[in-house]
Amino acid sequence: MTGLYHYPPTSLHKAPAGLKLIMLAILSTLVIRIESAIYLSAALACAGVFYFLLGTKVLRRLLLLKPLWPVVVAIFLTQWYVADLTAGIASIARFALMILLADLVTMSTPMQEMMDALARLLKPLRHIGLDFTKLSFCIALVVRFVPLLLETWQTHAEAWRARTGRRANWRMIAPYLANVLRIADHMGESLDARGFGIPLLPASRDHQR
Repeated sequence: MTGLYHYPPTSLHKAPAGLKLIMLAILSTLVIRIESAIYLSAALACAGVFYFLLGTKVLRRLLLLKPLWPVVVAIFLTQWYVADLTAGIASIARFALMILLADLVTMSTPMQEMMDALARLLKPLRHIGLDFTKLSFCIALVVRFVPLLLETWQTHAEAWRARTGRRANWRMIAPYLANVLRIADHMGESLDARGFGIPLLPASRDHQR
């Protein structure tokens, strides 16, 4: 997953990890609540401009969205059929915008910084018995895995095109899901090897506080 971090650093890398995560939470909440296709499309265009301002290398990260076109089309057609054209446009704009926002945080924040920032934000939850360190790690993994899964699909699509000379289709779903499950299994084994599920000793808990 370290390949998802963008190097060399950009101006966005200088922003504190906690601030970026708070902004991601606020913007994601706003995006979910906005129903206007015009506003959502304008926000998506602004996100695209922001990628451009960060440099051409960052702009190339938009290619991660390419494997999602079948999903985007399916969402658009479904919403158009169930509601109307405006609802279809709003749905795909919201979908793409949330992925781009998550990718901006992922590509500009090292994993350890993200976990440390989340741990500070979630620390008050220890008063109700939740292990905020594990919770912060899980949230960081979710944010990291969004572009990782897109990158995995793109790799499969390129391999399929190289072997068959055709574009990716529904036959790729089974091997893609198998690879995703394999990644999850390897991640689980890695966490077990590092003692992720082992309860902390009392001394360790005191130090954590």
